[in-house]
Amino acid sequence: MDRSSPKRPARLGSFRAKFILVVGGAVLFDLLVSGGLALWNVQRLSRDATLEVGQGLEAASQEYIRTYADSTAAQVSLLLRQVHSDVGTLAGVLQAQIDDPERNSDVGAAIARTSPGSVSLVYDEKGKWSQNLPGSASVVSVWGYLLGPDHRPKPDIQRDLETSAVLDIVAPSLLQHGASKLQMYYIGPKERPIFRTAPYTDQAQTFDRLYSGHNEADFWDFFFPGLYESWQNWAKDAKTRPVADDITQTAPYTDAITGKLIVSFFHPLWTADRQDVAGTAGADITLDQLAQIVENVKVARSGFGFLAMSDGNVVAINSTGEKTLGLRSASDASGASALTGLERSLKGSSQPAIAKLALDREQGIQHLLLQQDGNEVPYIVIVKKLPATNLWVSGPVRQEAMLLGVVVPEREIQASLYAAQAKISEATNRIVIYQILAILMSLLVVAIAVVAVSKRITSGISALADAAKRIQAKDYSVRVAITSKDEVGEAGEAFNRMAEQISYNTENLEQLVEERTAQIEDAKEEISTLNAQLQRENRRLGTELAVAERIQLMVLPLHQELEEFQALEIAAYMRPAEEVGGDYYDVLKNGSRLKIGIGDVTGHGLESGVLMLMVQSVARALQEAGNTDAVKFLTDLNSALFKNIVRTKIDKHLTLAFLDYDGKEMILSGQHEEVVVVRANGEVERIDTMDLGIPIGLEADISAFIKTREITFETGDLILLHTDGVTEAENDAGELFGIERLCREALRLKDQSAEKVVSGIVATLMLFIGSQKIYDDITLLAVRHR
Repeated sequence: MDRSSPKRPARLGSFRAKFILVVGGAVLFDLLVSGGLALWNVQRLSRDATLEVGQGLEAASQEYIRTYADSTAAQVSLLLRQVHSDVGTLAGVLQAQIDDPERNSDVGAAIARTSPGSVSLVYDEKGKWSQNLPGSASVVSVWGYLLGPDHRPKPDIQRDLETSAVLDIVAPSLLQHGASKLQMYYIGPKERPIFRTAPYTDQAQTFDRLYSGHNEADFWDFFFPGLYESWQNWAKDAKTRPVADDITQTAPYTDAITGKLIVSFFHPLWTADRQDVAGTAGADITLDQLAQIVENVKVARSGFGFLAMSDGNVVAINSTGEKTLGLRSASDASGASALTGLERSLKGSSQPAIAKLALDREQGIQHLLLQQDGNEVPYIVIVKKLPATNLWVSGPVRQEAMLLGVVVPEREIQASLYAAQAKISEATNRIVIYQILAILMSLLVVAIAVVAVSKRITSGISALADAAKRIQAKDYSVRVAITSKDEVGEAGEAFNRMAEQISYNTENLEQLVEERTAQIEDAKEEISTLNAQLQRENRRLGTELAVAERIQLMVLPLHQELEEFQALEIAAYMRPAEEVGGDYYDVLKNGSRLKIGIGDVTGHGLESGVLMLMVQSVARALQEAGNTDAVKFLTDLNSALFKNIVRTKIDKHLTLAFLDYDGKEMILSGQHEEVVVVRANGEVERIDTMDLGIPIGLEADISAFIKTREITFETGDLILLHTDGVTEAENDAGELFGIERLCREALRLKDQSAEKVVSGIVATLMLFIGSQKIYDDITLLAVRHR
């Protein structure tokens, strides 16, 4: 009745085989039909799209992009030429004054009379420079090393102040008309670098705030190292100019006054004999003006432009383009020039195709694959070189030809794709319709197959359900007829065996219950006996632990004992991990001498507590016997404890350290945790005791290992002694409290009383531990010099 039928492998007549045959066949039919139709339509779609896209697309799209790039390049070049023209105009006026000294002097004197605010300076005590007051068309700054002992400009500097005031006449008109400029200015020669700028700003004040030390350094070397020397070489030989033009352009940098990214244009001024540099005329434009032209590039729907230096540093691009090209922006200091530059290089792009883009020559139309959302997207790129200019970054002036790039996705610029998209859409619709028809046909086949076999499959299951209901009604005589040899038939056979087993067990149930009841009663009696023995043992152990805990607490120093010492404040805290702890601390006094001890017995519990009591008793006896030698004290204490440990066979030892204080000197001896000393001035000192001894109870004679160390202990100083239960306490995350956190808390509480130091550290420690279990005894002592 209890036998089980062996497992039968899947065969043609089994339930599993029927299911695989019907459902698998239907799914296979569906896949064959759907896959065949989809493949046929995709092939047809590919042929249609290829024929449509291939007709005349390449030539038209490339010509369109090339024309757009040429137009944008012309706009950028026009802006730069306008700025060059305005700077050249200002330089022409200033050069004419230099070439005619007599007229220069007359014009300067006239301006000084009619506009005294342009040449009258006020000395700034804090900045050590002089500057004219607001109200003038320009601001002129004279640095400290150009002033005399009376804080007034030297005679030659004063002459430059007057003659350079002609900028007030020319610059406002140039700023108002022509290309939009941020400011125009004149900077004197290297030996007289006064700085006159229109319009008026808090020029020197801003320099003080941003460029520490500029007022004591040579202006040209500090801000533009190598630029002035390049111009001097040009004066000697015009052929040394990288580009046959006097105007020099800087790389983009952050303007000190406005905080904007700007580009400066300088036109050097020459001495009358053209043999040296007499200063410079200059103008600044914001990078926004260049960026506006480039960022307004709009090719197709998402095409964009960018402007870059020849080394690949992009100076203008919109946010979409910056993301598409994978640029990473960063501002950094440009070294000795003290000017903040812009770094956003194509070579550092996260797009490999952009990082490898050729920048040294024009390549015409380039086709690149850029990564977007995990896919490779084809782009068309064209790079144009702008006319070459003289560029200063840091060091000698070099030739620079900025690059204008236009980038557009191929899919947007290819106009004929619209027709292909229509074809693709039509083919896609056909695929969807055919797929739907194929699915419906497959579902129909599956439905017919399921209906055809469902009656035969479910008849056996229905018979099993009816029989189960009769078993539930306590009719244990029911059996099911076996009509098939598949899984349903095997279930029927198992059901019949189960019914027979239930019938047998029901008839013999009372006898089985009596046997099991007798077994349970025997077990209950045995458990009751064991519980009674366990309760008696627990009461005995609890009584012993309570006595040991009481004895341990009784030998600790009393509160009034700790208050007897006039020169010291002493406070202590001890919390055992169990009823009886293994930590030791004591404060022993013999005449004017004071001995403070702290120790930690390995482990905790009754044996550790007994060993701690031995330590307390022996230490008290040695102190009362007048043993004042720190080394001998520890040696004698170890000798006594070692003999007791051998006699009692307690497998324990302890770390132990003592502080001996005679009112003047504080002597530390013995090996234990680090001693923390917080000085009155806030310095924290951690004293390692590893070299001052070894654990007590390991060897019979430890005199060779004991050393002492004198600790300076002055008024306001604080000493902390602790066991490892403090530093190794854990929070819920498994993090240790640690010696560093203990030192921080001691430093925070250093001005408090010893009692408040201890209570404050303990409160922080308990908050740190939280709900975590305390695994080790916690002991903390604080000693403060009053």
